[in-house]
Amino acid sequence: MPRFAANLSMLYNEYEFLDRFAAAAQDGFKAVEFLFPYAFAAQEINQRLNDEGLKQVLFNAPPGNWDAGERGMACIAGREKEFQTGFLQALEYADRLQCPNIHVMAGIKPNHATPELLVETYCANLKWAAEQAAHMHCNVLIEPINVRDMPGYFLNYQAQAHDLVERLGLPNIKVQMDLYHCQIMEGDLEMQIRKYLPTARVGHFQIAGVPLRHEPDQGEVCFDHLFDVIDQVSQACGWHGWVGCEYRPARGVQPNATREGLTWFNQRG
Repeated sequence: MPRFAANLSMLYNEYEFLDRFAAAAQDGFKAVEFLFPYAFAAQEINQRLNDEGLKQVLFNAPPGNWDAGERGMACIAGREKEFQTGFLQALEYADRLQCPNIHVMAGIKPNHATPELLVETYCANLKWAAEQAAHMHCNVLIEPINVRDMPGYFLNYQAQAHDLVERLGLPNIKVQMDLYHCQIMEGDLEMQIRKYLPTARVGHFQIAGVPLRHEPDQGEVCFDHLFDVIDQVSQACGWHGWVGCEYRPARGVQPNATREGLTWFNQRG
């Protein structure tokens, strides 16, 4: 069975953030991920992880001004120093939380930037980040994101991401394969998994029902089948990563909204 991590930015919003760790553990999760930890001291988060026996498996590097619509800086020329400062902060958190993966968001493409400049800037920033992270045995993840949810985002397709990883040739740069985004942009999910998972370039999966980003047992994708595919391919190629549950509970933030939507998870347990 795939190993599932609760995304605490999306799930358990009926609780305050630091209380979500206990709720996830009570429901049987062994690991968590979230978008950003920086509003809390690493010590506070680490204490919650230790108290609940949870692993931290993923979070994002600082994205710039999120509230102003920024979604990362890695592809944006002229923001290199800010990118580096933010990534070093992420590494400090990763060290304290013993987190093996940091997602680096590419950013929204500036109107004036040429495709060549975007790729050059992105690759240079990823290479620098991977070199810093290698000293801590930490992976730098990049994620193709759909243009409906994030118009103008630089990285949209699996082949685009895998080609960049192969081009950079650094073993700790990997692809965060979000099947929700992949379905919206490309589809053919089983074949995508079978093509890319054996390459050793996939560092992490994420899931959500399509098109409304609710529980994975809702919508147009048969995730139960895809979990079996991930199991089968993982056993064949020796992949041991996590599947992040990055969806919004259909019941919103009403009491027990997340727990009541975990039928799909309990059936896999």
